[in-house]
Amino acid sequence: MTTTRSSAQHRLPRGRRIAAALLVSTLAGTALVACTADAKGSKPAKVSGKSAGETAGNTKITWGECPALAGGQTRDPDLTCGTLEVPLDYQDPGGTKIDVAVSRLSTAQPAKRRGVLVLNPGGPALGGLGMPETMASALPKSVLDRYDLIGFDPRGVAHSTPQSCGLQDPGVPGLFPYPAADGSITENVALAEAVAKQCADTVGEKLRHYNTANTARDMDAIRQALGEKKISYWGQSYGTYLGAVYRTLFQNHTDRMVLEGNVDPTKVWADQVADTWGKGMADRFPDAAQVAAAQAGTLELGTNVEEVTDTYLALADRLDHTPAAIPGTPVSLDGALLRNMTYALLLHDDTLPVLAKFWKAADNLSHGTTTAADTAVLKEVFAQTPTSPDIPADNQATMFLALTCGDAEWPHDVDGYAARTASDRAKWPLTAGMPANIWACAYWDKPAEPTVEVVKGGPRDTLILQNRRDNATPWEGGVGLHKSLGDGSAFVGVDNGGHSVYGEGSACADKATVDFLATGHLPDKDVYCTDVTEK
Repeated sequence: MTTTRSSAQHRLPRGRRIAAALLVSTLAGTALVACTADAKGSKPAKVSGKSAGETAGNTKITWGECPALAGGQTRDPDLTCGTLEVPLDYQDPGGTKIDVAVSRLSTAQPAKRRGVLVLNPGGPALGGLGMPETMASALPKSVLDRYDLIGFDPRGVAHSTPQSCGLQDPGVPGLFPYPAADGSITENVALAEAVAKQCADTVGEKLRHYNTANTARDMDAIRQALGEKKISYWGQSYGTYLGAVYRTLFQNHTDRMVLEGNVDPTKVWADQVADTWGKGMADRFPDAAQVAAAQAGTLELGTNVEEVTDTYLALADRLDHTPAAIPGTPVSLDGALLRNMTYALLLHDDTLPVLAKFWKAADNLSHGTTTAADTAVLKEVFAQTPTSPDIPADNQATMFLALTCGDAEWPHDVDGYAARTASDRAKWPLTAGMPANIWACAYWDKPAEPTVEVVKGGPRDTLILQNRRDNATPWEGGVGLHKSLGDGSAFVGVDNGGHSVYGEGSACADKATVDFLATGHLPDKDVYCTDVTEK
């Protein structure tokens, strides 16, 4: 899965994308959660859509300055922020309250205004306060005139009563359970149990209420606080699942919805990645291998996709057995870090050349023959992005677990994980068995409520955008979401790789998106765009 990217990351310059790569969930789209292929979780059920305004009276947002960005970065001066108080538990509206941070970039043409466009960047657990300004730089005037752009940090994330388990390894990639070099999952089992216990001991029972259904209820509380009868919505990666849940719980309050890089809501979360992550990586990897093969004379990784793939697999195995210290850093490059970095740099076409050079640098590093050019590539890839001291270092990792473990129950049988990991490892060598391995969710408390069953039909108000070769949320996720929504959605597939669809070279997909948001027109039938051009 998104934990796949930071807010509208596909619109950042290449250098900033690379610097943010290890923050991509998910890996960041990226990086959705890996689970087992035949997990038996809690049965989907109808869940109440009651929101804060219906349980505790409407609340207004007082708009003012936004929280400062880390590292001296500046915000759009027109972006304003405020907070909304909501119940921790919507079944106990008079109980504990938490804050949800909200941002707004108002249209410059109030007379043409249709309403609000609420934005979510995915993750799970990426903050979205800055998303209005990044989307404003990508959307045309015909859309910007019609909407106030609304961002928010989901409950528990960033400036919205941030949660922390106090994890020693604060990054989301550290949660990805790659087996040992020999395929053993013994260490993964111990780590999964320890992480679950750490969260239970540190945060406790309240973490169960930081789930997607409650985040959707928070979105409806935002709608009410804004005084809107309906909201339009653009969700990316995990945000597509959040949008589908909102549409299910509050169907009478949805206007126009765009879902980009999609999660199949019938696979949350136990099947989502175990069924698709290995295949998604196998579908996408050749795009990067072709880039490397085209530079065979300098990179020496192979002259075709098959040779480059063999070189990569041999490198990953070598680093699994003997990690290599990265010059000038306290970090050692092992097989897991190589695979995580590869996953992150596969998310966008314009980082594929850097990925090919990274493979060369890693290969030289593993042989002890690093050059000055290799060191420069490693420095670029592993550049640190500034973080806010006001947000716990492990906030995204904590909330990634809260959502993926709290939306649906996971299987608990260790032997089953071991068997499925071995099978997955053989079938999809690029991911080395990780997607089927055991996560902390195997030791998590039972979810606070049943998994939301996304409803079919309803108003035809949803546009699904999906790339053919998306390694974070593969093609099958978009097809599955379209099937779940039925006649309520239109599908636009694109013959492209990577996690982003809009603004990535397909005029066909971009036109369908802009036409829908600006005029409400959806394609009459499914569309497959083949007009992708290099940016």
